Amino acid sequence: MSNERSMRRQPDRREFLTIGTGLFVALSLPVALRRRITLVKRTFPVMGTVAELQVAHADVRVAESAIDAAIAELQWVERTMTRYTATSDVGRANRDAWREAVTVTPETALVVSRALDWASASDGRFDPAVGEVSELWDVLNRNEPPRTDRVASLASRGFWRKLDVSTFRGVPAIRFNDPDMHLDLGAIAKGFGIDRATEALRARGIAHAIVTVGGDLYALGGSPEGAPWKVGIRDPHDLRALAATLDVADRAVATSGDYERFFRWRGVRYHHLMDPATAAPRRTPVHSLTVLGDRAIDADGASTSGFGLSRDVATRLARRLIPGAEAIPLT
Repeated sequence: MSNERSMRRQPDRREFLTIGTGLFVALSLPVALRRRITLVKRTFPVMGTVAELQVAHADVRVAESAIDAAIAELQWVERTMTRYTATSDVGRANRDAWREAVTVTPETALVVSRALDWASASDGRFDPAVGEVSELWDVLNRNEPPRTDRVASLASRGFWRKLDVSTFRGVPAIRFNDPDMHLDLGAIAKGFGIDRATEALRARGIAHAIVTVGGDLYALGGSPEGAPWKVGIRDPHDLRALAATLDVADRAVATSGDYERFFRWRGVRYHHLMDPATAAPRRTPVHSLTVLGDRAIDADGASTSGFGLSRDVATRLARRLIPGAEAIPLT
């Protein structure tokens, strides 16, 4: 594909494996790998960000085929759950679900149901139905905040309580009980896509890989030498530097941060992480929250839910649905 970049070589012990995608840096492979493992990397645009797949395997053809399958999973999730096209499940729901039941794929129903679990666990800090708020702010294209009366009209509406996921004639379906609500799965669908991509790698015999999509990541296995992968979290004040380093193996890591999608107006940064209580970007001294969990879909939901909270509070929130979760805020 013309918009993908693929690279294969024997990795150098000191180099960064990931230098240009999202909020993470995956650090060097053990030196012993150089003799028998080839690292195959591919970067490509998906879900409004840049994804990178890194597969360590002795057979380049196996690695390339597995990456193809993983990319197909990510692209399918994007086509099915994006809010930017009228033909996706989400696009059709946003157009018609206020008037009638809109049938969707079982996968979309699953993601929406899990999003509602996070909405309930976080008492509405996470709300998958505030798509109209995201559309109103449109932070990548705005230069100043929207009208205050329009913002106020969308604040504290509890849209998630008016989102129904059930069936219609035996098929999963979505209904809205408020004309002002729009579905936006951007805070959880990337995690689901990563989980699907990871399963595609596993199904093709890949035991050692890292799948990164923007601020979400899954480390498949550990390194082939038995040690965990090392993952660096970018510093919100200097994206060339690292604020923390994590050891991860068979674990998901998700970071929600205010320092990649935003605009400035009169000295204030307006970012893309909306607070359902105010229908505006969440105001907090915290610049990012990283959550570690077993599945990327849940780490994704937890990092959005807990963004702006202290470490202890964010950890307690994450552990409502992720046993043993860890939360790391950066100010």
